[in-house]
Amino acid sequence: MKNLTKIATVIIASTALLVGCGNSNSNSSSSSSSASSKTVSGKITIVGSTALQPLVEKAAENFQADNSKVNITVQGGGSGTGLSQVQSGAVTIGNSDIFAEKQSGIKAEDLVDHQVAVVGMTPVVNKDAGVKNVTMSQLRDIFTGKVTNWNQVGGKDEKIVLINRPSGSGTRATFESAVMNGQTAAKSQEQDSNGTVQKMIAQTPGSISYLAFSYVKSDVQALSIDGVAPTDANVTTNKWKIWSYEHMYTKGKPDTAAKSFLDYMKSSKVQKGLVKDLGYISISNMKVQKDSDGKVTDK
Repeated sequence: MKNLTKIATVIIASTALLVGCGNSNSNSSSSSSSASSKTVSGKITIVGSTALQPLVEKAAENFQADNSKVNITVQGGGSGTGLSQVQSGAVTIGNSDIFAEKQSGIKAEDLVDHQVAVVGMTPVVNKDAGVKNVTMSQLRDIFTGKVTNWNQVGGKDEKIVLINRPSGSGTRATFESAVMNGQTAAKSQEQDSNGTVQKMIAQTPGSISYLAFSYVKSDVQALSIDGVAPTDANVTTNKWKIWSYEHMYTKGKPDTAAKSFLDYMKSSKVQKGLVKDLGYISISNMKVQKDSDGKVTDK
């Protein structure tokens, strides 16, 4: 009888253990299913500013590595294209160097502004021009065509070759707002991307244009203006005045996938890592702020 009692006890205990394991596996499966249901998925198409493009491309690559069910396509085309495409609903996000309020034909009230960084912009010249600093007045005279030879501003006896950006470019709008004082730029060839302009300046003797800081390389010469160098530190105080916010606009509130990516763009991983590494400035580092009319005030 004692042996039978022991056997019965063992069977009962084993049954309880099996039931417990079954419940544990069930809970684990339920938990896994719940976690899976929260996985971000979807398609995000981003078009616009070429100044912002390198940052968004790298951030998208990193984001997709951790979110395999999200497909992100990033293209340039200029700020005007980004704004018009997102307004029409053709893309998920429109990248822009300028406030939507400043772009003709855009209903800014229909768009939501997500500011993800600040970009400084600088005039750049081919290295053989022999110039490293100009006054703001001289720079304006170069772009209006009043100054046509580098020897007029202390450089070589060499004809100045203007390379501008098209009218839909946010980089051009930012440059003209800070430099041109309402004057019209002289007619010149136009190129629609920072990358193309960088290569042309490096290869074209006597040429001048302007680039986002993130595109300035050792094969071109960035110009100081009135003795002020184009540096991140000078942008943060507005001592260097050619800069803009980098906007990522959505039409209304973003969907789940787009919101997740925009949150990632504003995360410390991007703001303290990629933003700095790729030549941008985190908004949190700015000591001043600028409104859509260009008015700058202390934070």
